[in-house]
Amino acid sequence: MSHRCSTLPGMSWTRGLLAALAVCVLLLTGSASCGSGDAPKQEEDASPSPVGKVLDDTDHEGRQLREVKEEDAPDVGIEVQPGAGDSWNVRLTVRNFRFTPAGAQAKAAPGRGVARLFVDDRSVTGLRTSEYRLSGRYVPHGTHQVTVRLYADDGTVWAVDGEPVESTADITASEPEPAGTANETATPATGASGTGPRTGGPGSPGPGGEAS
Repeated sequence: MSHRCSTLPGMSWTRGLLAALAVCVLLLTGSASCGSGDAPKQEEDASPSPVGKVLDDTDHEGRQLREVKEEDAPDVGIEVQPGAGDSWNVRLTVRNFRFTPAGAQAKAAPGRGVARLFVDDRSVTGLRTSEYRLSGRYVPHGTHQVTVRLYADDGTVWAVDGEPVESTADITASEPEPAGTANETATPATGASGTGPRTGGPGSPGPGGEAS
């Protein structure tokens, strides 16, 4: 009888110890699992976007601005000169920016995209190169503003301090003259680079190289 009594307590103690060990293993396993699951989220939240931040603000065509730091931002300047007939020669100068080729993925990439040309805030064309011949039909008699603006490939507008990256030149077209005379002013119009005041249309992604 005494032998049976001494055995039962020992068995009870052994089962209790095993149960306690099982609980400890379960807690440790669960803790490790939770920790590993949280790590990627924390790392993702801490990673800054390499292509800036899309703002709620838009340009005059309703395209959202993509804010980047000024030191990393693309920049553009514009020069407009009278061309043959009643046309105008437009030349862009870009910095920290490359024109994307036709068919490029509609995804923003640092310092890449397309330019769009406006006359008096009227969209004329998307530009994938640094030179363009502007038809005189867009420039009737009087003074006009020719603006170029830079866009990312997803259609957002590159911006600094909440303002689109763009440049504007003023040009003046005179009244039509008799045959053999010029019908526009001969003074070249040069716009300030994008580091100056910026105002705000999108172009589709396109080919081209970086202008010097």
